[in-house]
Amino acid sequence: MYNPTPSSPTPSLLPPTKTLCNKTVDLPIPDGDELHRFPTLSEFTFIFESDDLHALLGYLGELELAGGSLAIGVANITGYSVISGLAMGMEPICGQAYGAKQWKLLGLTLQRTVLLLLSASIPISFMWVYMKTILLWCGQNQEISSVAHTFILFSIPDLFFLSLLHPLRIYLRTQSITMPVTYCSAISVILHVPLNYLLVFHFKLGVAGVAISMVWTNLNVFLFLSSFVYLSGVHKDSWVTPSIDCLKGWSSLLALAVPTCASVCLEWWWYELMILMCGLLVNPKATIASMGILIQTTSLVYCFPSALSAGVSTRVGNELGANRPGKARISMIVSLVCAVSIGLLAMLFTTLMRHQWGKLFTNDAEILELTAVALPIVGLCELGNCPQTTGCGVLRGTARPATGANINLGSFYLVGMPVAILMGFAIKMGFAGLWVGLLAAQASCASLMLVVLWKTDWVVQVENARVLTETTSNNKAVPPLLISPNPKGEVEDIILCINDELVKSASLETSPLLFKEH
Repeated sequence: MYNPTPSSPTPSLLPPTKTLCNKTVDLPIPDGDELHRFPTLSEFTFIFESDDLHALLGYLGELELAGGSLAIGVANITGYSVISGLAMGMEPICGQAYGAKQWKLLGLTLQRTVLLLLSASIPISFMWVYMKTILLWCGQNQEISSVAHTFILFSIPDLFFLSLLHPLRIYLRTQSITMPVTYCSAISVILHVPLNYLLVFHFKLGVAGVAISMVWTNLNVFLFLSSFVYLSGVHKDSWVTPSIDCLKGWSSLLALAVPTCASVCLEWWWYELMILMCGLLVNPKATIASMGILIQTTSLVYCFPSALSAGVSTRVGNELGANRPGKARISMIVSLVCAVSIGLLAMLFTTLMRHQWGKLFTNDAEILELTAVALPIVGLCELGNCPQTTGCGVLRGTARPATGANINLGSFYLVGMPVAILMGFAIKMGFAGLWVGLLAAQASCASLMLVVLWKTDWVVQVENARVLTETTSNNKAVPPLLISPNPKGEVEDIILCINDELVKSASLETSPLLFKEH
């Protein structure tokens, strides 16, 4: 089912490499040294749950669909994006520690991340209690705000359950343990269907019942997954007894968690701000409901590049931790090619299904018309979003979340937001104009991401990975890398490629690689 331990990496030094035309290639290694991977499929089950929620809200009525969509949007902006982003800060540490066989660092990072997320959930939950007042202050419709407040109030426990679930999933995924996550998620989603029926139709709880079923499903995933970890014993090598060490050495985690959170939030917030802007258009009930359907459509498509992003982040992190820069680079190239293919398929799907897709959620003619007009633009957005999402995974694997945050900030808020406001309100394109703004943001974001990845120096990233894992584990500065003598008393040389020419470097005992981000 999974590979409980990583393959044996090369010794704790940079391996000899060959380079051809700016390409870093590892020397051949035995097949047994490959880091085996399984696809991350659990995203499909979570997207199914989300689509089911919107279908139920649409069944309850237009007001419930609009209010529920607004609540989910606000919850994403103020809560879920923060929790998810902070949790991803542990991904590069765990991925590179696993490749370097620093088992205890995995368990220690898991404990620190859980404490961080629980601490962040407390102020967020207080904010949600007063969400109706905040929505009315932002100019939202009274009826829609009341429904949204009910939904988000019953969603508060979800913050604390996800504070446990997100780190646990990343902890397992960075060890290549992905199929159990999928099985646990699938079982929970299967239970989600009768649970919805019981709460919404039998007990007639309405919007509150939809929210409770969502929270209950996430709780089930955590209970099933934690039971698997305990019963299977996969935690034995990496688990450390909770101690005062959990409260120490947070600098490395926060240095990654904060920019990763910023990167995730900046992108998530854009989608949800579009819902808020829909409330300022003519007939806000129809536009907000249609925006909810379209965002669920992008979420359905997003599960493919999201799985690809998670996989390449783990793969790149493991390979860098195991001192194999060439394989990390190949993983990046393969994932980007797959991402572009997914984007093309998504564009074809949304264009062909633009008149039929909305009928899965509602029969309202005005909502269906708005959805059909915007779906082709959504497809073009996905052509940029798929490689951009995958590129973010590569940056996480190389522990460079600040670069991704800067790209998202510039693309979504310095390019996309002005275009959306101009097209949607100034030029009077309305609903479609908001999506044109997203298209401009995604095109800019994907272009910048590809440039950054193309210029990455993978040999330097190996050294950065060693410094990160040793600094996080020892909580102290790590000196520059020194190559140990080989059995014959000689020092291995590294071939560096500069300006497409092969240059033989000096011994790394006298010319160490500098620790810097490329």
